[in-house]
Amino acid sequence: QLQLLESGGGLVQAGGSLRLSCAASGRTLSRYAMAWFRQAPGKVPDLVAGISQSGSSTDYTDSVKGRFTISRDNADNTVSLQMNSLKPEDTAVYFCAAGSDIWSAPAQYDYWGQGTQVTVSS
Repeated sequence: QLQLLESGGGLVQAGGSLRLSCAASGRTLSRYAMAWFRQAPGKVPDLVAGISQSGSSTDYTDSVKGRFTISRDNADNTVSLQMNSLKPEDTAVYFCAAGSDIWSAPAQYDYWGQGTQVTVSS
């Protein structure tokens, strides 16, 4: 069983930056493609960014391209999301997820963290 634990969320002003981390335990992270989703109140989770098992391939939703960067350290069993130039519309609970590939559908992922709140004030 793979356990995922997010950290790094918080309150930041528009234009600021945050770095989210996802620490894995229980299994080797390198077996899994990893993704960050976010969920605003009353909405379904949306894919923000994904990264392949080796880190050679990444994917981003259009609204975060050029502002967010996903990375992974398989030796350290961690995945990170660097978020720059944050906007109020980035406010959501952010989850990391592990699956067999970078899928846009949440149901395709096998393991999820508990989430971390990101709030961007205007």
